[in-house]
Amino acid sequence: MNYTSFGSTGLRVSQIALGTANFGTRWGHGATPEEAAQIFNTYAEAGGNMIDTADIYQFGQSEEILGDLLHDRRDHFVLATKYTSGAAPDADRLVTGNSRKAMVASLEASLKRLKTDRIDLFWVHHPDGLTPSEEIVRGLDDLARAGKILYAGLSNFPAWRLSRAVTIAELTRAVPIAAAQFEHSLVRREPEADLFPAAKALGLGIVTWSPLGGGVLTGKYRKGEIGRAEKMGGRVFQAENSEQRTRILDTVLGIAEELETTPDRVAIAWSASHGSIPLIGPRSLDQLKANIGAVSIALSQDHIHRLNEASDLAAPGAALTASSQDASVTPVRVVA
Repeated sequence: MNYTSFGSTGLRVSQIALGTANFGTRWGHGATPEEAAQIFNTYAEAGGNMIDTADIYQFGQSEEILGDLLHDRRDHFVLATKYTSGAAPDADRLVTGNSRKAMVASLEASLKRLKTDRIDLFWVHHPDGLTPSEEIVRGLDDLARAGKILYAGLSNFPAWRLSRAVTIAELTRAVPIAAAQFEHSLVRREPEADLFPAAKALGLGIVTWSPLGGGVLTGKYRKGEIGRAEKMGGRVFQAENSEQRTRILDTVLGIAEELETTPDRVAIAWSASHGSIPLIGPRSLDQLKANIGAVSIALSQDHIHRLNEASDLAAPGAALTASSQDASVTPVRVVA
């Protein structure tokens, strides 16, 4: 796996990041610690060095598993985690949301579960509709000055809030907002209108989640598989529910056949062509091996054109859709 500069930072990260929402079984669906270890070790052996988790993932179990897996090799990885939703299904209101209190409490708990003294990239998981950008930026700066986080990022924030937070950090000489994370795939191209241009103009590292549209771009649901269509309450899932989405999947499958590869690799390679780090979230070792194979295929300009044409939001019959939201995201009123 090759490496690339992450935004305007000095970090060198692998072409694909490993998301660990499936590390654990407390959600009722996921990988056992033994299966997670196989996924993690195979990713590391392939040269992967960017690990993404969150306190909410498997209600803290994802971080606990990673804490054990990172023993004696912590410095070989860029470790990212998130806060906002809490690590328990009944988390108290004071430890959820984006407030400074929730931020500090969540970080301290994550550090314990991850068995580390700092987080390399600390994400605000999603807006809470209440906490001002100024409070978020100042809180992140305090954590950076205390040596508990090295970089800060915003996940699932609209472009205007992302730009505002970056500007506040610059004007107050706080720790910079270094990265943005959002959903992007052939069935979720809306971020190309605002989030991509904003993030690139601001010099941010870009991580995009669900490059497979919750698995729909693998074609597995046509074969009767369940996956995220029914597990995890159907969250983070994009259905094949329109003529355009059928056309997109047909195009992905056709190109995969031409290249004698798998459709997931075609979809991930297309996602990476936008200058982002695709974030994969395999539940099994076989899925991990298939996904990381995306770095070995080369899409031609004709392939890119066909995929872009099939998924064009301006195409007849195309409809703008709201984000499926991350597993823990709840749409809320947004304030500055």
